[in-house]
Amino acid sequence: MTQEQRLVLGPIAERIRGPPMRSPGSEIVIATRNLGKVKEFEPMFRERGLTVKSLRDYPELPDIVEDGETFAANALIKARAIARRFGVPVAADDSGLCVDKLGGAPGVYSARYAGSTATMPPTTARLLSELAKLGPAPRPAFPGEPALLSPARFVCAIALAAPDGDPLVEVEGFCEGFVIGEERGSTASAMILYFTFPACSGRSPSCPWRRRTGSATADKL
Repeated sequence: MTQEQRLVLGPIAERIRGPPMRSPGSEIVIATRNLGKVKEFEPMFRERGLTVKSLRDYPELPDIVEDGETFAANALIKARAIARRFGVPVAADDSGLCVDKLGGAPGVYSARYAGSTATMPPTTARLLSELAKLGPAPRPAFPGEPALLSPARFVCAIALAAPDGDPLVEVEGFCEGFVIGEERGSTASAMILYFTFPACSGRSPSCPWRRRTGSATADKL
């Protein structure tokens, strides 16, 4: 769970509230194996009487092929596939960096920018390497601040699918910022350590938008 993800979708989430829908067994699956993400969402759904499960509860489930051309498409692909398999509502997300100087790359390939089996450090290393090929990094604007390597935007999408796979909620948003030349903050995604934006200067460990998005999504159930 990252501060950038929280910042992007909060305002958008306020527009997706709707009449409650109760699922069979009042259960929802968060389509992730990331425990941090599950812990963030769980209280919002639990206070609405829903039992939260994650992909860790379904070790037999194979990886879903996310071959969409947008973050929103990938989130919906994952949510629909899992919802249809288990007959429960599913919330899924997809996110990544779009870097101006790289023509929008890595984009939807952010998680596999250095290969489908690569971990985040090699992925981040490729990002910085590709930018370095374009020339020397600009000098920092202020002493003690990192160099701004390229304008970029962090994009995140969330989709909620009904038990039959029909989409209930689809939201996508972005946060404008910069790729920087040194790590900042603390997050499970190493690539995001090299992204900063003016609202939080890359230093704040959390922002409230992802929590509001999850709350609005939960209101659909």
